[in-house]
Amino acid sequence: MHESGGSHVARPAAPPGGDGHFLSVVVPLRDEEDNVLPLTTQVQAALAGSPWPWQLILVDDGSRDGTSARIREAVAASPTHVSGAILRRGFGQTAAMQAGIDLARGTVIATLDGDLQNNPHDIVRMVRRLLDDDLDLLVGWRRARRDGLLRRLPSRLGNRLIGLLTGVPLHDYGCTLKVYRAAVLRRVRLYGEMHRFIPSWMATLTSLDRIAEEEVSHFPRRHGRSKYGAYGLARGVKVLLDLLTMAFFVRFRASPGHFFGRIGLACGGSGLLVLAWLSWVKLGEGAAIAGRPLLLLGILLVVIGAQFVCTGILTEMLARTWFEAAGAPAYLVRETVGGVDDDAPSHRRPRAARERP
Repeated sequence: MHESGGSHVARPAAPPGGDGHFLSVVVPLRDEEDNVLPLTTQVQAALAGSPWPWQLILVDDGSRDGTSARIREAVAASPTHVSGAILRRGFGQTAAMQAGIDLARGTVIATLDGDLQNNPHDIVRMVRRLLDDDLDLLVGWRRARRDGLLRRLPSRLGNRLIGLLTGVPLHDYGCTLKVYRAAVLRRVRLYGEMHRFIPSWMATLTSLDRIAEEEVSHFPRRHGRSKYGAYGLARGVKVLLDLLTMAFFVRFRASPGHFFGRIGLACGGSGLLVLAWLSWVKLGEGAAIAGRPLLLLGILLVVIGAQFVCTGILTEMLARTWFEAAGAPAYLVRETVGGVDDDAPSHRRPRAARERP
């Protein structure tokens, strides 16, 4: 292994398969020393008959037990298929997952929990459906979830709320077992605790018709306790804030001015109506309005509306600057058909990401 970007990395050298596909399985781990080797054994057994070459990437997210040592053992036992990334400290599940995705070489990427509650034998079936049905994302659905009520009830409420706000209705956003088309997933950058919202982020780049879900097995935890899934008020607040942020980006990423502009027009319009009515009261009826709280409210609404409209204009400028500076197109090409010249000037800056058929 060698050191790169704060991680120790070992990469397999297996070439893509005959159909052009290569499978990468990414597993974030924190304090899972008892599960690393059994998990590796299960994944190897599940993928032994895989029609595609594959790699398993184990990411140690700052574990304080022997997880990193177990990862090194797993890599030493099967260096052609297993690789590891040991982060310098605990950055969180989202960052650990992103680290594994960045290291993945596959055209198809699967993510898996490291607690043995997901079934690796579901992976091949899910990858086959992803490719056969021409999907970009297939989400695992733990219909018979083997967790306590205190974990299942908040999860159900959260899934419904996420689906309502984002327009991507799924039964189980929290299931880590998902299979992605790498060409689309690599256009999504994960920050904070956004891993649970990946389907919603993917929906900004692909059609909802290319996102589906599949029932998967779920087992009770055998060793230790979850380091990522603890529920509490603090975590609920974080999830809610992330949800609001994600909902904003899903709906208004390319046109944030529409979001702030709507609020500004609503506030400003309401304020103008209030002031118009007070003007009629003053001029038409001759009544005094100087001491009325409604006058201050009307003025305040107009000022707030103007501020929101100005904020919308500024965010539009920032969004356009970001798209230009980052070379990030506002679209993602699935494929080109016919006489499209890939070297044409319109395809050079910015260059749209294209996936292999």
